[in-house]
Amino acid sequence: MIDRLLRLRRRLKARKPEFKRYCAHKKLRLRDKSWRRPRGLDNKLRIRYGGKKSGRIVVNIGFGSPKAVRGLHPSGYEEVLVYNPADLDKINPERQAVRIASNVGMKKRLAIEDKAKELGLKVLNPTR
Repeated sequence: MIDRLLRLRRRLKARKPEFKRYCAHKKLRLRDKSWRRPRGLDNKLRIRYGGKKSGRIVVNIGFGSPKAVRGLHPSGYEEVLVYNPADLDKINPERQAVRIASNVGMKKRLAIEDKAKELGLKVLNPTR
């Protein structure tokens, strides 16, 4: 069932528009990819005033993914951020996968990967 919902989520995300921040085309500092809800009193996009949206679509509940697969990695695993080899003992190999933190050095990263291989855990960002 999870596989079917993951395929459905992939199909829905392909049809979903790219939600850009209001006035992102005008100001360089607003060009980041993150959506921010318009909150101004006279903002036409917030009111959903016709024609003034300039092709923009406001984020709403209908664009969400199925609840059972929300927040999961595309492989179907729940991501767990790991900083050292001791963190691997708390991970359930059937439901969870390992993502090694970006600030972990190479020596500790290799130790984490070796221990994960022993425990039969999937590493989402391996070095080798």
